[in-house]
Amino acid sequence: MITKVRAAQRAARSGAHTCIASGREADALLRLAGGEKLGTLLYASSTPLAARKQWLADHLQLAGSLILDDGAIEALKSGKSLLPIGVITAEGDFARGAVVACRTRDGQEVARGLVNYAANDTRRIVRHASTDIEELLGYTEEPELIHRDNLVLIS
Repeated sequence: MITKVRAAQRAARSGAHTCIASGREADALLRLAGGEKLGTLLYASSTPLAARKQWLADHLQLAGSLILDDGAIEALKSGKSLLPIGVITAEGDFARGAVVACRTRDGQEVARGLVNYAANDTRRIVRHASTDIEELLGYTEEPELIHRDNLVLIS
């Protein structure tokens, strides 16, 4: 049942109303199409997530985690990108472009996104200002670890 509910929630986020009904009910689809109240209806969000953000939210294979300080979490919630200074530590072995979880100190996932630096480089720049990246790494891909366009909040 949990997987059915998750699938229905994902469909609703993409803009499709979804009904969960028993397949053992006689003529369930015909009855639903006829307007009969059968099963559980999940209504689509009023503003569907962009396809990229929906993919991020539903991505099952996370390559690692970034543990964030409280200021970084607030910045993400207000629509900002994730900067290296707000990251306490990086966990896992991930490549540039991998999907990583953004977590609180106690492990709660608050967001996920596509990281701009590989794990080893990320570990070298955490807790530093974006202006320090070139000095620390010898190059700069982007000033942020995860750009807001490549990040989705997890509720």
